[in-house]
Amino acid sequence: MTLVYAAIKEQKQMIVNLEAWLEKGVAHAKARSFDPVVLLNARLAPDQYPLVRQIQSVCDSAKFTAARLADKDPPKHPDTEQTLDEIRARIQTCKAYLDTFKPADFEGAEKRLVPVAFMPGKVLTGLDFLFELQLPNFFFHATTAYAILRHNGVDLGKTDYIGNLSVRDR
Repeated sequence: MTLVYAAIKEQKQMIVNLEAWLEKGVAHAKARSFDPVVLLNARLAPDQYPLVRQIQSVCDSAKFTAARLADKDPPKHPDTEQTLDEIRARIQTCKAYLDTFKPADFEGAEKRLVPVAFMPGKVLTGLDFLFELQLPNFFFHATTAYAILRHNGVDLGKTDYIGNLSVRDR
């Protein structure tokens, strides 16, 4: 398994974790008799994205990482989600898209030159794109989504963030 493919698998696992955090948030809201959509609009600071946009950004970062490193065009999503069902569908769509990639899709990805969308005329090697831009961006938005939920009283801990480990007997 290539390093790039392993990173894509890790992003998908974190999206699975994020999905579980969201469901804990829904349960928290219901237990306290408030509309869970309130959480989708919650933010940590006035100048930061709300939870719904953090989730969209996590999904976008993962799909762009996989697509660009596989030299494919990513699907477009209009960022119009406003309900729990809509954001759940976005998460499912992202996970399904990531599942379409195989290790062979990333052959040569480490050295592939990847255009930097917000810096016209500039490129990064695949590994630099992955480690200097995409993974930090992905985990920034995932961590912020987690923090928004925690800030709003959702009972999440480190094991929720890390998720399941692939432990084995010796």
